[in-house]
Amino acid sequence: MNENSNLSDNAKKDLLNVQAAMKGNQKAFEKLFLRYKDAIFYFLLRTINNRTDAEDLTLECFGKAFRNINQYSTKYAFSTWLFRIATNTSIDFIRKKNKSIIKFETKDDNDIDMPKFESQNPSPEQQIINKQDAIFMRRKVSQLKDRYRILIELRYFKEYSYEEIAKEMNLPIGTIKAQLFRARKLLFDNISDEDL
Repeated sequence: MNENSNLSDNAKKDLLNVQAAMKGNQKAFEKLFLRYKDAIFYFLLRTINNRTDAEDLTLECFGKAFRNINQYSTKYAFSTWLFRIATNTSIDFIRKKNKSIIKFETKDDNDIDMPKFESQNPSPEQQIINKQDAIFMRRKVSQLKDRYRILIELRYFKEYSYEEIAKEMNLPIGTIKAQLFRARKLLFDNISDEDL
């Protein structure tokens, strides 16, 4: 652990849990999740200013961390790596929300603003990764009980609003929100229980 001598005591504890998680110990990853879930959530909430989206992105962030735990470099604190994932996740989210961004740049010295349209399409590599993530998530969602599976599918795959889901399922919005919260927790627990 010489290369880790600059780490704080908490970072060293995290490192032990990360090393155990790399060997497939889900309890170790759960400890990391419990330690950082609130910090990641509030970081994302400050970044995107939407509680529901921040909850979703927190789950996504930890899912990415768990799936890619073997890419973590032990030279740095786990928290640094995790917050980098959260930062990238929030940037991707914001980009997707703002698909029709137009940049205006001056061309030559004519002082005429010319619109520059940036491609919002993902690269072929990113398309493959996105497809693999979607397949993985759909498989995990299909393992949930029907009521939770339907809620997740309506909210995240079909992108229904809470109001649309409430109307579709003939339930109050408060019930829908509570059950979706439970469904997200079950989904995360289901993901963290699998050896990746």
